[in-house]
Amino acid sequence: MTTRPARPDAFPVDWPKRFAWIALAVYVFYALSTLDVSLDRILRGFSQAATLFGRMFPPNIAPDKVELITTGMLESLQIAVLSTFFGILLSLPLGFAAARNLSPVWLAGAARGVIAICRSFHPVIVSILFVKAVGFGALAGILALIVATMGFVSKLFAEVVEELNARQVEAVRATGASFFNVLIIAVMPQVMARFVGLTVYQFDSNLRNSTMVGIVGGGGIGAPLFTAYQRFDFDVVLTILLVIIALIMMFEMVSARIRRVFQ
Repeated sequence: MTTRPARPDAFPVDWPKRFAWIALAVYVFYALSTLDVSLDRILRGFSQAATLFGRMFPPNIAPDKVELITTGMLESLQIAVLSTFFGILLSLPLGFAAARNLSPVWLAGAARGVIAICRSFHPVIVSILFVKAVGFGALAGILALIVATMGFVSKLFAEVVEELNARQVEAVRATGASFFNVLIIAVMPQVMARFVGLTVYQFDSNLRNSTMVGIVGGGGIGAPLFTAYQRFDFDVVLTILLVIIALIMMFEMVSARIRRVFQ
């Protein structure tokens, strides 16, 4: 009589993963207990939010308020356009320098260090620094969003360049082409569609962030929004928020159209 070999467990227990989930759950409960997060505060927040929304309606469309909001939104749009333009101009060479398949190790390391510094801080924090440096106004917001653009676009663009087809690059190099000719002939055609997509996305991000940097003095619609909050003019706040939503949705449709063209 032969004995059947023991069948291996089809679903072995992954104890390290289980311990990781248990540790995460324990930490979540610990963090909730130390941050004063409670169901009572959440329920009270709902009632206070209902009062706030009740004071927001109807939106204030008085001529003087509309003029103020229009001026602020145009300034936010200008901040987004300028910061995206100059940020992309700086991100393009920085991204090439950070690509390990195109640059020497020392140059790629230095470029990635610059990118890490640009990505270390939120645009609002960077805007506060530039407000202290150059004063209140749109210039501080533009400089802050240029730094944010460099940190985001350069990193992703470098990763895109590192994923390109190396055979085309080597084929162009074999002809004796210079480094810049290699970039123009072999690299840019492969990454152009992704680069355009990153540029459009970053413009959307800068348009949203331009409303935030204004709260700390970086120009744009953020300043009137913060002032309306301070004055408890919640109907004006609602008007500004609706205009921001409409503008973001409009440019989202435009950006989707641009991405389809370059695909």
